Amino acid sequence: MSTDTLVDLDEVLTRYEPVIGLETHVELGTESKMFCGCSTTFGAEPNTQTCPVCLGLPGSLPAANAAAIESTIRIGLALGCRIATWSRFARKNYFYPDIPKGFQTSQYDEPLCTAGHLDVEVDGETYRVEIERVHLEEDTGKNLHVGGSTGRIHGADHSLVDYNRAGIPLVEIVTCPIPGTGAKAPEVARAYVTELREILLALGVSEVRMEQGNLRCDVNTSLAPVGSLDWGTRTETKNVNSLRSVERAVRFEMRRQAAVLDAGERVVQETRHFHEDTGSTSAGRSKEEATDYRYFPEPDLVPIAPDEEGVEKLRAGLPELPAARRGRLSQEWGISATEMAWLVNAGAVELVSDTVAAGASPTDARKWWLGELARRANDAGTDLGELAVTPAQVAELIGLVSAGTINDQLARQALDGVLAGEGDPAAVVESRGLAVMGESDELVAAVEAAIEGNPDVAEKVRGGKVQAIGALVGAVMKTTRGKADAATVKRMLEERLIDS
Repeated sequence: MSTDTLVDLDEVLTRYEPVIGLETHVELGTESKMFCGCSTTFGAEPNTQTCPVCLGLPGSLPAANAAAIESTIRIGLALGCRIATWSRFARKNYFYPDIPKGFQTSQYDEPLCTAGHLDVEVDGETYRVEIERVHLEEDTGKNLHVGGSTGRIHGADHSLVDYNRAGIPLVEIVTCPIPGTGAKAPEVARAYVTELREILLALGVSEVRMEQGNLRCDVNTSLAPVGSLDWGTRTETKNVNSLRSVERAVRFEMRRQAAVLDAGERVVQETRHFHEDTGSTSAGRSKEEATDYRYFPEPDLVPIAPDEEGVEKLRAGLPELPAARRGRLSQEWGISATEMAWLVNAGAVELVSDTVAAGASPTDARKWWLGELARRANDAGTDLGELAVTPAQVAELIGLVSAGTINDQLARQALDGVLAGEGDPAAVVESRGLAVMGESDELVAAVEAAIEGNPDVAEKVRGGKVQAIGALVGAVMKTTRGKADAATVKRMLEERLIDS
C-alpha cells in the first residue's frame, strides 16, 4: 500500500485501539559462542569463526555456555522475572540458508525466565509492560544479497551467507500484548526498548549496538475497533534496528492497518520489512505458528537447573539499575522528574552523565545535548548517541566556552568541525581560527565603524535609550563574524557613548 493512502494518526485513534508487543533479541557479549568455542568477535572475515558444532556437521556435539546462562538469569532478575528451577533447550525446525543445522537451538515451553515487567514513562504517565518470557537461544548466520537496489533478495543477482554470527548466544525478551496505550503507542514502544537497552548496558551483558545487530527488535502491531472485546490481527515488523525506527514502525503500521480496515479488507498476519529511508513497511511472509516449527526437546543437551543459592548470588551482584540511578542523578543534578524524563526520551541520560564525568557542569551538559546536538540529530534523522561526537569532546567544547576562548556561536562552528572529523574541539578552534577576538585594534576599529555607520542609533544611546545599544552590538558581531565577545563589545560601546 502506498504512503498516500495512509490514514492520519489522529483519525486512526477515533475509530481504532492499538495493541502493541515487542520481541527484542540481544546478542550477549560472551567471548565464545553458545554451544562451541568459536570466537564472537565482530567484523572478522566471513566464515572464519566457524567449526563443526556451529555448522551442524554430522557427529558434532554441543555444550552450553555457562556465562551466557548466567547473563540470561541476570537479565531476568533485573526485569523482576521468576527464574525457572528447571529449563531445557529445544530444536526449532525451519529451513533457511542462514540456519546451517536446519534447526535453531532455542527454548520453547520451558524458558529460563518468565512473568516479569518493566515500567516506562511517557509524558509523565507510567506504563507497565508485562514480560512474558526471557529465553536463551543461538543466533543465525547473515545473508548478504548482492546486486539490486534494496539489499534484499528480490532483485538481487545472487546471495552469500556468512556463518560467523551463527551460534552466538542470543537472548529473546518477549512482552505480553500491551493494550491501553492509545495515541502514545509509538512512544511507549520506543520508551520500552530505550529502557531495556539501558538495563542491558548497566548489566554489562551486551554492547547493545543496534547498528551492529547486537540489539534487534520485532515490533508487533494490531488495531481493533474502539470498544471491541477482541484484539485485531497483528503484523510483525522484523529486525528494526534503531530506537527511532521502533517508534516509526508502530506509527506506520497503525496508519496502514487503519487504511486496510477502512477499505473493508482484513489485515493479514505476516512478517513485514521496515524501510529506514521512507519509514514504511512492506510485506514479508505469512507468519508461522509454533506448530509449524515442530519443536521437540534437544536430545544432545542436558536440562538447565539453576539452584536457589546461585540465583540469589547473581541477584546480590546486580548493579544499580537505570531507574534507581536516574533518581539519584536527579538529586545530584538538581533537576525535576520531568526534566529527567526529557533526558530519557532523548536518549541522553548516559551522554549527559559521561559529559559531567568529563568535567562539564550538569546544566551545561544538558543544554548542549538537549539543544544544539538534539537539533542536529533530528535534522540528520538519527539518534542522539549516533552523532560523531563523544561526551568528552562536548565537555571540552563547554570548557572552551567557560574559559572565554570561544562563545556559543563559535562553539557551534567548532562543533561543525568535530562532527566533520577534523579533530577535538581545541584543535578545530585553532585550525579554523575561531578564538574569541580580544580588545585588539581590530575590535576597536569594528566598534568605531559600527558607531559611524549607525549615527541615528548612536544618538539614541547618547540620549538615554540604552536598549538601542543592542543594534550596535549586533553590527560589531556581524563585522567580526561572531568572533567578538558580546559583553566586551557592549562595554566598549558604553564607554564611548554613555560614559564619555
